[in-house]
Amino acid sequence: MKPPSKTGSPDDFQTPPEALAPLYPYIQGMRIWDCACGDGYLVRGLEAKGFDVVGSDIKMGWDFLKLSPPCNSYDVLITNPPYKYKQQFLERAYALGKPFAFLLPLTTFETEARQRLFKLYGVEVILFNKRINFVTPNKVEKSSSWFATAWFTNGLNIGQQLTFAKLEN
Repeated sequence: MKPPSKTGSPDDFQTPPEALAPLYPYIQGMRIWDCACGDGYLVRGLEAKGFDVVGSDIKMGWDFLKLSPPCNSYDVLITNPPYKYKQQFLERAYALGKPFAFLLPLTTFETEARQRLFKLYGVEVILFNKRINFVTPNKVEKSSSWFATAWFTNGLNIGQQLTFAKLEN
């Protein structure tokens, strides 16, 4: 699916493709669904690395929380979901029963409801050595992030609950 055009929304934080690097060893040969692709930064980044990827977004009329997957088959969900819906995205991903990697703020650990999900289904986390600088519609350049994020994953067989990854410039 073609990524939507920029919306200019002030809460629109697009993930630069370099944030994907720690996932590459765990997703080789998998068909990827970015279910909240926004402007398509992750889709284009994955395609540039040769991955088979499908992107969808509510701005394209495809609501991950309500509709079935837009593709016949996928092996893994990879996205930076809207943070105000992180609980719902996690619940939906676990319910679909497929591996996933969601880029989420570290505050994701803070609620009892999410902790219950992680205990029930498991979670493996890839932590970065620095903050991700997101692309925002109000700036041409990447923003300086004021919060830390990590890849919250399930089913990728990373092999440990916490993984520390070094990002290059």
